[in-house]
Amino acid sequence: MKDLKKYIDSMDITKEAPITDPERQYYYIKKAREYVKAASIEAGRPLTFCVTTFGCQMNARDSEKLVGVLEQIGYQEEVDEDKADFVIYNTCTVRENANMRVYGRLGQLKHAKKMNPHMMIGLCGCMMQEPHVVEKLKKSYRFVDIIFGTHNIYKFAELIATRYESQRMVIDIWKDTDKIVEDLPSERKFSFKSGVNIMFGCNNFCSYCIVPYVRGRERSRNPKDIIREIETLVADGVVEVMLLGQNVNSYGKNLEEPMTFAQLLTEIEKIDGLERIRFMTSHPKDLSDELIEVMKNSKKICKHLHLPVQSGSTEILKKMNRRYTKEQYLELVDKIKAAVPDISLTTDIIVGFPGETEEDFLETMDVVKKVRYDSAFTFIYSKRTGTPAAIMENQIPEAVVKDRFDRLLKEVQDISAEVCSVHEETVQSVLVESINDHDDTLVTGRMSNNLLVHFKGDESLIGKIVDVKLSECKGFYYLGEMQ
Repeated sequence: MKDLKKYIDSMDITKEAPITDPERQYYYIKKAREYVKAASIEAGRPLTFCVTTFGCQMNARDSEKLVGVLEQIGYQEEVDEDKADFVIYNTCTVRENANMRVYGRLGQLKHAKKMNPHMMIGLCGCMMQEPHVVEKLKKSYRFVDIIFGTHNIYKFAELIATRYESQRMVIDIWKDTDKIVEDLPSERKFSFKSGVNIMFGCNNFCSYCIVPYVRGRERSRNPKDIIREIETLVADGVVEVMLLGQNVNSYGKNLEEPMTFAQLLTEIEKIDGLERIRFMTSHPKDLSDELIEVMKNSKKICKHLHLPVQSGSTEILKKMNRRYTKEQYLELVDKIKAAVPDISLTTDIIVGFPGETEEDFLETMDVVKKVRYDSAFTFIYSKRTGTPAAIMENQIPEAVVKDRFDRLLKEVQDISAEVCSVHEETVQSVLVESINDHDDTLVTGRMSNNLLVHFKGDESLIGKIVDVKLSECKGFYYLGEMQ
């Protein structure tokens, strides 16, 4: 980042902005820096920012890029958004109630902005890719300063500079893009682990999901850029990376020189100093035998796989456009478990999808009993406007869905408690992540299989991988002793 700062400092903002990125963005970072500096002098204090992230790990990674730019242009972080001079919401739109939360928070910010002449409000992320949302913001939330979507987050500094120059609401939404801009500022939340985008967008069009419409078509990053980013992260103290994509298993299909996800993992494994590799999300229809073989032989890939099933009914899976059957999913699980016997499997399940019968639901329960997941994220189906499932017939009554959800949750929790307890009295490698939230004499770490462990320790252990004897299973976490 020091070299990047030096490069940005060298930009000549008296000339026209460069046409190519990332140089164009470096130019606007320096330009925005001048505007922020002038506003800070006027305010008589440093200006502050607060980034609030809704939704998935892809959004969390995007927010680190927003933070990186804001810090480069001279803002200082403030955790209380009511006190911040620049508030930005990185939005999610997977469920419609997420949209309502954003509107509610904006209403509260309106008053704060009236009190603070230096305050700016930015909105970005998936929710902004919906045309009706932008129309509503233009009409009812005129006090918002900057609105942009998922495809042009790299233009953040340029949009800030434009807002300072125009003194008007700036809206920049792209319907789609094939552009990927490398080498932009980013400020990691953790010093020892980091998310790394390997691809953007989704081509799957599951009938309940809005993501392909707001994230666009799949586009993979060049493997050399991914390797270079991870090498830089490792040199900066990172020991664990999480490779991110809506469907990592289809990585590489649109590259000029195609490369499979398994081949990418093999290259990443060669990076000296990198201890652990995680990835998500894996679509079952694209999980290859080649990938299973790489996981089997790997010394660095964590023993955890998130493999969303969504439903155990082949009929419902067809309506969901998941493109696999119950039998194919179970066969895949058997293959994975045969190759990596100590793998921890987690999943996503939707209950109450349109047309789901009691028999369909029992098929899902059957999958849960056969696979025996370490944990499952269980969701009640919620109608998402703009998706094919929203207009399907046979929407399930709320009381029926609630009953099924409760039964599923109990089954998942009972199995999880049994599955997770098998490691009791074993010694496991644990990456220490933080001081324990409830007891500052303990630290909290994560095993390769993603389970949490709490044990005696202090701040000096954070970021280190240590051996811990698991003395007591508490259902979804362990108490242990460092060896």
